[in-house]
Amino acid sequence: MPGRPPADAEPPLLVACALGIERFALRRGDPGGAECGAGPRIVTLRTGMGPQAAERAVAAALGAGSVTERSPVVASGFCAGLAPGMRPGDVVVAEATRDHHPDAPETRCHDNGPLLRALRRRGLTVHTGLLRGSDHVVRGAERAALHAAGAVAVDMESAATLRAARRAGSRPVAAVRVVVDAPEHELVRIGTVRGGISAFRVLRSVLPVFHEWHRSLLLPWR
Repeated sequence: MPGRPPADAEPPLLVACALGIERFALRRGDPGGAECGAGPRIVTLRTGMGPQAAERAVAAALGAGSVTERSPVVASGFCAGLAPGMRPGDVVVAEATRDHHPDAPETRCHDNGPLLRALRRRGLTVHTGLLRGSDHVVRGAERAALHAAGAVAVDMESAATLRAARRAGSRPVAAVRVVVDAPEHELVRIGTVRGGISAFRVLRSVLPVFHEWHRSLLLPWR
């Protein structure tokens, strides 16, 4: 493509997730497959659980040279849906993330258009809005309170991941999470094992979408 730098000059994409099962699912979505084609490298980082672990791991990766100061960052993995009607396997694309601390500022995600289009082309149910951070598993009344305050989903790492990424330099950031439990489909119920499998399958399918998003950021009109 005219005006596009060679692949080895393009900044790799960093995809951060907390759990081994999330990293396994993401790496099963092989970015070298035919759907993705040739393109810039994707680095999949397992951060460990919780906001502090995520912030430390992302800051270390961005400072270690495996990615560059221009590398986009995606926070991914599973989340808890907050809105009635959400189901395991639905996808949440954050318009913004906000940490669990009182008066914490939002981190805005400004480049979501290609993500939303690519996910919907795959027939996935996609929700957008505020993705809240937490330092613990959210249940019951707390889940309802977060939804009443404007959040569509909650997880423990996305807000910290994007905050650390932006602190290390100006770069595109995104948070794309797959709902693994929701108000009517909580994981504490035996019947939600199938929902967990559905969420795993969807998470396994999204890495090519990240690849498309990454390539869209590199187009010359940007």
